Amino acid sequence: MLRKLITGAVAASTVGGFALLSPTANATTVLTAPTESTAPVGVHETRAATFDGLTELMIQRIVIGDDVAASKYFSGKPVDDPVREQQILDSVRQSAVQLGIDPDSTAAFFQAQIDASKVVQRGLLAYWAAHPDKAPTSGPDLNVIREKLDALTTQLLAELVRVDHLRQTGLRCDISLVVSTATGEIRHHLDALHRQAVRTASATVC
Repeated sequence: MLRKLITGAVAASTVGGFALLSPTANATTVLTAPTESTAPVGVHETRAATFDGLTELMIQRIVIGDDVAASKYFSGKPVDDPVREQQILDSVRQSAVQLGIDPDSTAAFFQAQIDASKVVQRGLLAYWAAHPDKAPTSGPDLNVIREKLDALTTQLLAELVRVDHLRQTGLRCDISLVVSTATGEIRHHLDALHRQAVRTASATVC
């Protein structure tokens, strides 16, 4: 109920409306969050008080799930990849210890990101199976895609450090997260499938 109320308020405050995309949404615009070296003075303090930066990175990762699905559509590889998933979780646990944030919470967050990507992959693969005429005509190189995902992992870890205190604030955390995710969904014109993935990705933030 809280998410519905706040999402409605965010949508109502937006000038104009955004048409929802089909399950094969090409929301491919990648916006890079400000980095330590480029953000103006005072930006980090402001961003640390919201989940805008974290949400942006989560959505970027979710959108890359479209390319992962296309690659697996042509290769026939399964959606689940337990070996790589465990490598990611082990790596982020180690990084969390070095960065001074909770490794269990960090691993849970990244498990949610992996699950969100699977939501997109399974949704698109099912859609393409039912509508072959809508399927992609080529499959991206999965190794190249993984390089992008690895880069996003580094950025997400840095953002988790920045918002670590906000994640511990209870209701304030919940409200800030709903506002940021609703705004991100509107900004990226996400369809129902990708919005579902956002909900999965954000489930362990607070």
